[in-house]
Amino acid sequence: MYSEFIGEDGNEKFWQFIDTVKELTVYKQGESVRSYYNLVIKKAGQFLTDLKVNLLKFALALRSYSPAVHASQQIAGDEPPPEACPAFVSIHGQHSCSTKDVKKLLKAASGRPKPYLYKNDHTYPGINKTDVPVVILYAEIGTKKFASFHKILSERAQEGTLVYVLRHFVADPKPKKMLLSGYGVELAIKSTEYKAVDDTKVKEDEDNSEVQGFFFGTLKKSHPDLEEQLAELRKHLLESTNDMAPLKVWEMQDLSFQAASRIMSVPKFDALKLMQDVSQNFPSKASLSFQHLSETIGVHPGDGELFINGLHIDLDTHNPFSILDILRGEGRVLEGLHNLGIKGEHQGKLLRLPVNAVDDSYALDIRHPTIMWINDIENDPVYRSWPTGVQELLRATFPGVIRQIRRNFFNLVLFLDPVQEESVELVKLAELFYKHKIPLRIGFVFVVNTKDEIDGFSDAGVGFYRLLNYIADEYDLSQALMSIVSLYNKVDVGDTLSVDTLSAYLKKKFPKANAERIIGKESEYDDKRKDGALFYKKSGLGALPLALFNGVPLSQDEMDPEELETIILQRIMDTTTAFQRAVFMGQLTEGSDVVDYLMEQANVVPRMNPLILGTDRKYLDFTAAPVVDDWEDTTMFSFLDSRDKTAVMAKRMKYFKNSDEDGMSTLTIWIVGDFERASGRKLLLNALKHLQKASPGVRVGVINNPSGKPSEDNTVLYRAIWASFLTQKNKATADFVQKLLKEESSQLLQQGTKIKELLMQNTFRACVDFIHSQQLFCRDILKLGPGERAVISNGRILGPFEEQEDFTVEDFHLLEKITLSGSAEKVKATVKQMGMKPKQASDLVMKVDALLTAAPKGEVRRDVHFSKDSHSVLHLSPRENEVFYDVVAIVDPLTREAQKMSSLLIVLSQVVNVKLQVFMNCRAKLSEMPLKSFYRFVLESDVTFLANDTVSPGPAARFMELPESPLLTLNMITPESWMVQAVSSPHDLDNIHLQEVNRIVMAEYELEHLLLEGHCFDLSTGQPPRGLQFTLGMSRDPLMYDTIVMANLGYFQLKANPGAWILRLRVGRSEDIYQVLTHDGTDSPADTGDVRVVLNSFHSKIIKVRVQKKADKINEDLLSETSESKGIWDSIASITGGGSKKDDGEKKKEDVLNIFSVASGHLYERFLRIMMLSVLRHTKTPVKFWFLKNYLSPSFKETISHMAESYGFQYELVQYKWPRWLHQQTEKQRIIWGYKILFLDVLFPLAVDKIIFVDADQIVRADLKELRDLDLEGAPYGYTPFCDSRREMEGYRFWKTGYWASHLGHRKYHISALYVVDLKKFRKIAAGDRLRGQYQALSQDPNSLSNLDQDLPNNMIHQVAIKSLPQEWLWCETWCDDVSKVTAKTIDLCNNPKTKEPKLMAAARIVPEWAEYDKELKDLLRLVEEKGEPQHLLHAGHL
Repeated sequence: MYSEFIGEDGNEKFWQFIDTVKELTVYKQGESVRSYYNLVIKKAGQFLTDLKVNLLKFALALRSYSPAVHASQQIAGDEPPPEACPAFVSIHGQHSCSTKDVKKLLKAASGRPKPYLYKNDHTYPGINKTDVPVVILYAEIGTKKFASFHKILSERAQEGTLVYVLRHFVADPKPKKMLLSGYGVELAIKSTEYKAVDDTKVKEDEDNSEVQGFFFGTLKKSHPDLEEQLAELRKHLLESTNDMAPLKVWEMQDLSFQAASRIMSVPKFDALKLMQDVSQNFPSKASLSFQHLSETIGVHPGDGELFINGLHIDLDTHNPFSILDILRGEGRVLEGLHNLGIKGEHQGKLLRLPVNAVDDSYALDIRHPTIMWINDIENDPVYRSWPTGVQELLRATFPGVIRQIRRNFFNLVLFLDPVQEESVELVKLAELFYKHKIPLRIGFVFVVNTKDEIDGFSDAGVGFYRLLNYIADEYDLSQALMSIVSLYNKVDVGDTLSVDTLSAYLKKKFPKANAERIIGKESEYDDKRKDGALFYKKSGLGALPLALFNGVPLSQDEMDPEELETIILQRIMDTTTAFQRAVFMGQLTEGSDVVDYLMEQANVVPRMNPLILGTDRKYLDFTAAPVVDDWEDTTMFSFLDSRDKTAVMAKRMKYFKNSDEDGMSTLTIWIVGDFERASGRKLLLNALKHLQKASPGVRVGVINNPSGKPSEDNTVLYRAIWASFLTQKNKATADFVQKLLKEESSQLLQQGTKIKELLMQNTFRACVDFIHSQQLFCRDILKLGPGERAVISNGRILGPFEEQEDFTVEDFHLLEKITLSGSAEKVKATVKQMGMKPKQASDLVMKVDALLTAAPKGEVRRDVHFSKDSHSVLHLSPRENEVFYDVVAIVDPLTREAQKMSSLLIVLSQVVNVKLQVFMNCRAKLSEMPLKSFYRFVLESDVTFLANDTVSPGPAARFMELPESPLLTLNMITPESWMVQAVSSPHDLDNIHLQEVNRIVMAEYELEHLLLEGHCFDLSTGQPPRGLQFTLGMSRDPLMYDTIVMANLGYFQLKANPGAWILRLRVGRSEDIYQVLTHDGTDSPADTGDVRVVLNSFHSKIIKVRVQKKADKINEDLLSETSESKGIWDSIASITGGGSKKDDGEKKKEDVLNIFSVASGHLYERFLRIMMLSVLRHTKTPVKFWFLKNYLSPSFKETISHMAESYGFQYELVQYKWPRWLHQQTEKQRIIWGYKILFLDVLFPLAVDKIIFVDADQIVRADLKELRDLDLEGAPYGYTPFCDSRREMEGYRFWKTGYWASHLGHRKYHISALYVVDLKKFRKIAAGDRLRGQYQALSQDPNSLSNLDQDLPNNMIHQVAIKSLPQEWLWCETWCDDVSKVTAKTIDLCNNPKTKEPKLMAAARIVPEWAEYDKELKDLLRLVEEKGEPQHLLHAGHL
């Protein structure tokens, strides 16, 4: 884990750390855990700054890198590892445990396929060759075995005979699970309107916890006679500490301000602790008397925001793991600025500079004389009737209509070679646009042969060009366009233009003209023929034919003439909105020239050079402050690390300057090359030419990279340059060097003239040594081979260049424009205020610019500051002279944000040095309790140890001193991608009532899966392929988890664990009809069919997959009625429990009743078992129960298999994580209701045709097979309407009045306790997607959907039809009269709003058979326990 953290700072550091700790585990035996930990931290400290060491400790406490190590372990398991092997190598698929076999395995390796390497594999930095074998070492760093393998492999990798990759592997990992942190736990107060608590007693062990200083366990042992009194005393003490009295409304109004005022009144360092205490234990603190705040604060009250260095941290999407990443990323920049000596407010200023993100769509300047414009919208008479005002853009039109305005808003330039086959179609397309009066200005650049001796009779292109000029001269350009089209019409499809076609056309159309005079040798129409080719070459564009729309080049695949027409029209629509914005904002006015306005945008460049404009950019790191700055001593120089070498180079560099009036340079260019070669001299000459033409503020430095070992002979020219730096003034130096660089002078130098003698004098002897150092710098840091050239612009490395590649004066001009418009100009303005000497200031601009532009681009930083902040802002100052983070929190102390943020801020201030401002943003006039829950955020800043120096068991959420009276329910609030479940707790976590518990309530949850989420679209339709199935597995076990794609956003989710996974289309219909085309966010190249995904962190992983139907399956439908293929029965993401495991063929014929139910809390689980028993008693058909796993208690999961055995049914636990984009519910009961209805289409495998939902508190008295086989008459589901027969309840029938009465019309309101779903129909009409869509719209209003699972289908009754089931299918005493009970097929224990009778009493009273079922199940569970089940699994008579 240490190595992974260090590895994020670069591969070089990773391997240096590995070399330091390669045999460290020897110390593990004798030392305590704590001292071993400190030893490794100390070793890591050699490579990390103090700030990074603190972040490392935080990362270790968070176990942030455990998934990365686990992922390696899983990849090793897939190899699989040889038996009893502490470490092993895998060489192209063959394994060995011994270093002796490496040689042998390498011999034949090249014949076997290379292994797959992942993006984050650690590769030893040797000589990068592609044709050598790859050796993967699986080992635990620090062990003896690792050290012996590492020695051999690293030596070979340095020689370049193999590629050495290291993956973590622990041969026998300890089974002990570790405790994680980074999540929240909430104890929410439940409503006890209807008593729904199980009365079964839970066995508890004795407890010796301390209450207000008394140890009751010890007291009971020493005074057994006083047991009762002691129990009373304990109870009294507990209650006196945490009584909860309800507040009056008037007491509640100002609670938020009172809390804030309390927090502000304590000493600063305790304030955060107090805020944590108040927000996280609010229900029991509410009645404390706060002092009133006299003045109020005018902000949007109640909102909570957090900013780190101005970056907005949204606590709903961020978790501690992502915040750690932000701290690291920020740390690099902050430390860099700190090392460069930037302190105080300048740090914030530089950080907040808007660094222009790298633009993908650069545009070429189209104001060029070579472009032959066929039309001009602004001046041609054809367009005279159109309006000219730019305001016309803002006039409303029908969607899709292109506005006709007399301005050159849209410009299309075509670069064509007239002889190319593709040109024909493009010219015809241009004519089409012109004829139809599309407001598009069209220009051509014809690129033809430039040789003088060629004429139109020997080259059709030249002839074409001359003919075009002739027609344009005689008539006009638009006539010329028409003629071109008619000329091209003479060319057959698939042919190219020939000289014969050309002369024939000329004779026919212009019989009087003299062909020789027009296209022959002596042509008068050859004017500017070379210009087109020259402009094309200088522009740096790709292969012909090419099109520019408003200067932006279209990609090659957009140039297909059939596509092009729609693409141009689409671009016109897209650009219109940008123009509208510009007119609205007043940037584009009636007086503006539109083309000039377009060409003055930041993304317009004088030429397109992908080397300069590419998005993949490398930067030097200038942030070191080396102890030595000596480059004459090469040996010394070679020991410096890469950052120190770079810093020495920057310090010792000499420059040709073209300074600003203030003596500063904004742009620093370093030229690297071998100046004994013509290519190197030319590069420097171009740079100096640019320097003379450039605007002030540029300087050029020179680095020598000789082709051979530097000697006096092969560095003559460079030393001459250096000599002139040392002896001449700036202007003279530049002139002298320019003369030197001319070819004839450099030859004179070689032949040996006076200068050579001058250079041979002793003064310049030493010069060769520092050239050695420069060569080292080129090799190690710039990664250049001997003699290779490169250009470095403010720390950005361009190169190495190919031998023939030219970097012209125009390229330097472009490079300057790009660098300055990035952030250099803005950095200079800030540095100027710091008042330094010009040389230092110029260096600083270069270094800061490199640092800021190399940092990954995040969102915009906001400048948050408060006025008049003495009363409401808590300030904590940072420690002096250290790197600090600027943290601003805006929070109402009584909100969920405060519950989270208080813990986070406390830990943050322990991990890093913070300048913290907390602004109390309170709400006034509260009408209800602002917080109805106790909350703990589990987070630690460092690994904690116990007194005996062993590691503490780990972080946990501890709730102390809770009030005893309320009924609490426990919720886990985890990062988005976690799937957790309770694994052990004897208590009912849904109904925690502390009055009835004598000791600590313990619950253990387990992180069961990390989610892999994604979005999938069909490329040809752009729609999500509903019902498409994906499977996830490893190469040895391809089907481990699977899922179905939803129509909402094409969303899918798969359960997985850390490791490398392969995602495939499911064998069967999915794979028959579809194929995967491309994917993003994965770990394999986008166009490979194998989609590999690596899960190696606690972050969310979201991928995008694009699929397409196979050519012969275009008309097939995934969800059509044809039979589902075999193998689909394998369930979705679920554990199959109980039941027979017959093969698919037999299973298909089986007639199975599928029953789905959800339950949470011991009482409902007890009801659930009784419901199951009643179903089984009344049917002969085999039954399979499906339960939602997310909320079942550990005890239910443990006992269900025994029940299945005894009664002979099958069961399956399904789970689905609530998707992050679907409006989240916060109350547990509502979440469970949501699961009942929102995910029916994705919870079950496609082979399940019908499913019946039965509420847990129902008792079945009929064969549910009847319900399954009932004809739903085309509806996707059937529900029973509410009874009307019990008259005295009329006042409670809410659906008879108001909204429901008008919405339903003559339809009935249905009850959701029992429903049958035809899943085939349900999926076919996309019912699930419609329900989720409607839910998303309604749930934003907290008052709508009060009974979510029931209101939603009733609300959607007009869009998704409901079949009303016969009334006898559901009887419940609250709404139905006693007469109808006799015929009832199921009895539901509805809540009675009139009597509010507890469930248990009602069950025994209403349903005579209930008690028998209950007793039978209690006996069964007692038997199970007596059979000698391990004690913790089952607690007595759980039912």
